[in-house]
Amino acid sequence: MSRRAVLIVNLGSPASTSVSDVRNYLREFLGDERVLDMAAPLRWALLEGIILRTRPKKSAHAYAQVWTKEGSPLITTSKAVQSKLAATLGPDIPVYLAMRYGQPSINLLIGQMIADGIDEFLLFPQYPHYAMSSWETVVVKVMEEVAKQSPRMKVTTVQPFFADADYIEALHAVTAPYLAQAHDHLLFSYHGLPERHMRKADTSGAHCTIVPDCCTNCSPVHATCYKAQCLATTRALVTKGGIPAEKHSVSFQSRLVGEPWLKPFTDKVLEDLPRNGVKKLLVICPAFTTDCLETLEEIQMQGRDSFLGAGGESFQQIPCLNDHPAFIDFLAKRVRGWLADAQ
Repeated sequence: MSRRAVLIVNLGSPASTSVSDVRNYLREFLGDERVLDMAAPLRWALLEGIILRTRPKKSAHAYAQVWTKEGSPLITTSKAVQSKLAATLGPDIPVYLAMRYGQPSINLLIGQMIADGIDEFLLFPQYPHYAMSSWETVVVKVMEEVAKQSPRMKVTTVQPFFADADYIEALHAVTAPYLAQAHDHLLFSYHGLPERHMRKADTSGAHCTIVPDCCTNCSPVHATCYKAQCLATTRALVTKGGIPAEKHSVSFQSRLVGEPWLKPFTDKVLEDLPRNGVKKLLVICPAFTTDCLETLEEIQMQGRDSFLGAGGESFQQIPCLNDHPAFIDFLAKRVRGWLADAQ
């Protein structure tokens, strides 16, 4: 009889806020060919010659702004999710936690699962939307490690759950108390991606940025279209929450310079909204299941300062799903469905 388990995988974090630890983390993260998708020599030159000479110090300062006595918020919260999911599922289904970059590493956890006698597991990437630099790189890395360490191990992967009714229900459970407060506008801020990644994910080569309104014009390629999936999440939550069309909008954060990225840019939108009469703002970041540097420092701190500095009066970042009971219920329901199918 198979011994089954669950492996949840999140992004990861530096080991500490020291410049050297942040440099090591960025080297692994940005060295991923699905994040900086260019020829290996060019990627190495860009990383070692430019990015890792300047960015680690700046990023270390940013991480220090959100670090807690327990360490990285993303790691701490992910461990809480692991613990609560394990308690919900019971002792017969162990729950393991790995990070795509940093520790605990995927290769370490696959080895641990093998040592524990696991021969079948459900891989649950903590990304609601498909992107080759997030969901795909997790799946590829896990499958590579399984092929190396235990080729006969069976893996079932949870697909992107961007419009799953239970996921939207969980988002709504977290969002509803904030929507009940006085506000002028709800901004959906998703992590940005290069436009080139959108076109690369279009296996047809004839839809992305070619067909008018390509992200809302229904197509099979939306199965791998990050922006289309972000818009689908927005539509679903707006419908669930009864949010008027004029009281919400979508933007994209965390871009790099050098090439076109998804627009509009969150930092620009935050500066423009007060000029357009928005004084009380809510911001939600549904691309992240766990609050991290991009939500806590970039939005909650920098974003707040930008909005208030431009004339806004009230700014609230709605927390990510984190270890909210509704999210744990969503995860557990998907695991139980897998177990039922495996019988």
